[in-house]
Amino acid sequence: MNGSAATPRDTEPRRVLVVGYPAAELLDIACVTSALQFANQYSGRAIYQPRLASPGGAPITTGTGLVVQAEMALERSHGPLDTLIVCGGIGYVDAMDDERFVAHVRRLGRESRRTASVCTGAGILAAAGMVDGKRVATHWAHADYLAGRFPGVEFDPGPIFISDGDVCTSAGVTAALDLTLSFIEDDAGAELAREVARQLVTYLQRPGNQAQMSMFTTPPAVGRSLVRESVDHIAAHLADDLSAPALADLAGVSERHLTRLFHEEMSSTPGRYVRRVRSEAAANLLTGTDLTVEAISRRCGFGTAEALRQAFVSTYGVSPSHYRATQR
Repeated sequence: MNGSAATPRDTEPRRVLVVGYPAAELLDIACVTSALQFANQYSGRAIYQPRLASPGGAPITTGTGLVVQAEMALERSHGPLDTLIVCGGIGYVDAMDDERFVAHVRRLGRESRRTASVCTGAGILAAAGMVDGKRVATHWAHADYLAGRFPGVEFDPGPIFISDGDVCTSAGVTAALDLTLSFIEDDAGAELAREVARQLVTYLQRPGNQAQMSMFTTPPAVGRSLVRESVDHIAAHLADDLSAPALADLAGVSERHLTRLFHEEMSSTPGRYVRRVRSEAAANLLTGTDLTVEAISRRCGFGTAEALRQAFVSTYGVSPSHYRATQR
């Protein structure tokens, strides 16, 4: 535990304080509070008591321009809390440079059983000295900046969320749903978390270490046509020989030259890129079809179920069968 807060009895709502500030991200706030309120509604009891706090209790003009009314002043908020959740948003740099604001976050962290951040809220936890020496998740586009500001913290742009003891951090925006669903499952059971996910029409739940960026969301290479052609060929011929020598031969260049171009355009080697694309294609077939694991292995170019299992554990941290059971 971060401080002296105790886990509440089943009959007592868990006090959850969501911290916002000027130009916080609206979805960071809403994903958390909506999921917790759905948990209350579909459990038939008040499991959570979420409250939104802001500096001075002032309305929060979010990064989208919409205004959200805070329920309490951050300065007057106190523990014991079950969970403290600090949101991200385009105003996070000003927030983490506000010593008074950061001091209150630090104080409330000591009075909470569990501390969390969404998106760039990880920078505020870092400014408060609450994640020193830890590996934390944050929005992929801000990880390098935050790593430069706080070299004692490992900002990982890859995972959807990371749980490290009583500190939990998530990637950007809608990853807040994945993090909050994991809290609901830990606190009240998997069945309620599944029901909340169904009502929110979202996944239950993406594995925490699933990549933020995927072949389905990352734009294709827009530089050299040779790389674009290789990427297109990989996507259309997953079951073929996609080794680096085969791809280089197809492109009419040396393997070394192709590898250099992939590094420049895709920040990856051809081999790692192929493995990633095959893994994500397999993930979609696991959740969207009734094909056997063996059939999916062959269709995606892994050859054997064991090869697929090894790639899946490396990419997602879970086996294909576990992924299928929890995601479809």
